[in-house]
Amino acid sequence: MKFGAAFWIQRTDWPQLRDACLAAERAGFDSIWLDDHLLADEGDWHDPKLEGWATLTAVAAVTSRARLGLLVSANTFRNPGLTAKLATTLDHVSGGRAVLGIGGAWFEREHDAFGIDFASGVGERLDRLDEAVMLLRRLLDGERFSHAGRFYTFHDALCEPRPVQPKLPILVGGSGPKKTLRTTARYADAWNTSGTVDEVRQKVETLEAHCADVGRDPKEIERTISFPIVIRDDAKAAEKALDGLLKHNGAADLNGVPLLLGSPRQIADELRPYVELGFGTMIARLPGPHDRETLARIGEVNAALGDA
Repeated sequence: MKFGAAFWIQRTDWPQLRDACLAAERAGFDSIWLDDHLLADEGDWHDPKLEGWATLTAVAAVTSRARLGLLVSANTFRNPGLTAKLATTLDHVSGGRAVLGIGGAWFEREHDAFGIDFASGVGERLDRLDEAVMLLRRLLDGERFSHAGRFYTFHDALCEPRPVQPKLPILVGGSGPKKTLRTTARYADAWNTSGTVDEVRQKVETLEAHCADVGRDPKEIERTISFPIVIRDDAKAAEKALDGLLKHNGAADLNGVPLLLGSPRQIADELRPYVELGFGTMIARLPGPHDRETLARIGEVNAALGDA
């Protein structure tokens, strides 16, 4: 299994984040991810928060191996033409390591704060996402075109220079059964989700049904799953460490998502059912101050998975 490190970028500063990203790369993480919010989305929204794309490009300049992406870029913040240019620039700075992670956006408070259109509801935001991902694919693939759609209008648009990668991958984050997973089936190279094994199994079945509808092989879409993770010698020590991370971020909990807490073998045992569902990448969600023991011991989880 491949492992990604998804760092929270609130209540942190650039030197701390830079050092954590370098530690993740040294520890063997295959990918590094940052979030994309204009206000802190955990704890107190007043908390300091770095901007995602600019920070990720800085990470690209100091790392050398790990793939890089946002988990995920908020489609509402930017015109897809601008997003394509940001992803292309990241690909050049990183030497071809960019992944364009994108989702429909959900945090209304930051939209209200900065006067960004939050659309009429989640359905419209996901319709915007579908049109945007289609346009992103065309721009990143080097097409020059005009477009008059429901949400976006382009006039003789072109994204030059081209990305370093022949096909810069697009990852769609989210699991809405009617719209998000259909967009994933139509356009995405990768998909990120979370949930219990039973919940994720249902999401996989829905995605595969959409793939059948649009005539696409679901194996073409990389399956990635993300969980908060704390590695210690036992679950009790991991829970104590997590409590400290939550207090640092002023957060009461992690919004009910499954937690992977405990020894490397315990975490490997919890991951195996997801591997059986076709997930080849697990992305660890890491609140500041970015737990170094978890970063250092991720290889033990992979070794325990291999022992099965």
